[in-house]
Amino acid sequence: MKDKKKETGAFTIVKAVLKYFFPIAFRHFKGYFFCGFTKVLLDAVNPFIGIMTTPLIIDELLGDRNVEKLIMYAAVIVLGGGILNLITSVLGIVMEKYDEKMQNFFTEEMSRRIMEMDFQHTEDKKALDQAEAARTGMSWYSGGVHGISNEFFNAIANAIKIVGVVVLIAIYAPILFLITAVLLAFNTFIRAKSNKIEIESHRNLSKLNRIFGYLGWNLTDFRYGKDIRLYGAADMMTEKWETYNNLMLNEWKWQADKHLPLNMLMMVSDVLRDTGTYLYLGILAITQKITIGTFSQMLSAGSTFHSSLQNLMWNVQEIIKRTNYAYEYVKFMNYPAAIEKGTRKVENIPHTIEFRNVSFTYPNTDVKVLDNVSVTLKQGEHLSVVGLNGAGKTTFVKLLCRLYDATGGEILLDGVNIKEYDYAEYMALFSPVFQDFKLFSFSVKDNIVLDNKADEKELDLLIEQVGLKDKISSFEKGTDTMLFKAFDEDGVEFSGGEQQKIAIARALFRKSPVVILDEPTAALDPVAEYEIYRQFDTLVGGKTAIYISHRLSSCKFCDRIAVFSEGTIKEYGTHDELVIIDGGVYAEMFAAQAQYYR
Repeated sequence: MKDKKKETGAFTIVKAVLKYFFPIAFRHFKGYFFCGFTKVLLDAVNPFIGIMTTPLIIDELLGDRNVEKLIMYAAVIVLGGGILNLITSVLGIVMEKYDEKMQNFFTEEMSRRIMEMDFQHTEDKKALDQAEAARTGMSWYSGGVHGISNEFFNAIANAIKIVGVVVLIAIYAPILFLITAVLLAFNTFIRAKSNKIEIESHRNLSKLNRIFGYLGWNLTDFRYGKDIRLYGAADMMTEKWETYNNLMLNEWKWQADKHLPLNMLMMVSDVLRDTGTYLYLGILAITQKITIGTFSQMLSAGSTFHSSLQNLMWNVQEIIKRTNYAYEYVKFMNYPAAIEKGTRKVENIPHTIEFRNVSFTYPNTDVKVLDNVSVTLKQGEHLSVVGLNGAGKTTFVKLLCRLYDATGGEILLDGVNIKEYDYAEYMALFSPVFQDFKLFSFSVKDNIVLDNKADEKELDLLIEQVGLKDKISSFEKGTDTMLFKAFDEDGVEFSGGEQQKIAIARALFRKSPVVILDEPTAALDPVAEYEIYRQFDTLVGGKTAIYISHRLSSCKFCDRIAVFSEGTIKEYGTHDELVIIDGGVYAEMFAAQAQYYR
């Protein structure tokens, strides 16, 4: 049993989708609409060549049988229809090419939106489900701008055809209107129910598609290969695939079962229409109220009237259905912001950062991850944030970088709440290296520079400073060497430590005044970690720096140490001050790890 939800009105959705997509599409792809409207006129004119010429041929065959007239009439049908069909086919091919360009354009726009949307949404199931609904709704189901526009073009063509044949039918066979209208109303009702089933099914499928896609494609990524093999996970993966595959098949079966009786009713309706049409026109011909040629003309006109009117109703319903799918894209592109953004400019002065009684609870949970945290960090100071796993250290950094907003208290930059600052300018203050930092299957240079312009001398100097000069110099392409082998068989697989150095080089290249290391070396042994932190501290120089770790590698060369425990700062001071606190959290941690740092 499917859940019934209150939906936005059909007209409102159609209006919202057209208002969003068509101005953008027309601005970038004017040629598409020129082809579309030209094709509309040709499609509308095409059937009238046969409707007007066929009865002339039949009456001529039953009458004088003038060969010249018959050849002329036949030429009009063959050549006229052939030329129009050729032109419309070419226009259709051109429009299909535009469709590919438009699909790529709007896919790129969605990708940009995903990359720029508030980070909080990337960990929100509702936002992720909406993204999947947008992706499938825009491509698979609605057909994108072309799928919606094509229905509009067809609707206009069908409307022109209807106007053209109405006069003929009204003169010779007016009762055809009644036959067509009754059965068309029935077909329209059936089609509306069918569309409703498909729209409802799409909402359920979009949720399954995200999981189905993850299992079907992401887990074929070679990076999972070792874990799958060493832990014998293949059977578990296959079982999950089969489970969600069956759920998908059940959803499609539900849709097919609902469609079956409706399709049978449509077939019965078509049989009744054809029976009524032939019976009525046959009586008119037998009683000599119309000629055989007119009988043929009325069959064509009646068929055109019925098909055009039915198709027009179909077009309207398809527009409603397709815009419902595409509306998921519009909703995603207008997904509400998760955090508040201001307009205040960040001044070019020595900065002071202050956490004032900050608390934080992740959305949809009741557990406080941070509770009443207060700390001040001045320009050029180096702060070590330590604590056991789950103490709130990474959350502290997420709040500082505005990946989330505090749910209690406030964070200040130079005495002003960070919510008041321009978001991009505020974010530019930080160069973080997270524990789960990501490198891309691009060149070494691209991974360090990203969206900044590369000064080759500066880049080479930085590579030397982080200890990668000899490694990269050994490659034929130098900094243009590709990382990994996903797109280049000559790509290089760097070790874990070398990848960390590239991530650190990326952070330093950004030239932000505040640098953050959030346990990127957690996989290393304590001694190796200490060496990287010590080297990094030298490279940071006079910048403000924050070192996050559950080990104490960075503590001795930092100005202050903030000891996190149970979501708050339990101790705060220098190494020498904290290590002598009897029963203190830091003292106990140092005692347990001291063998590595003496």
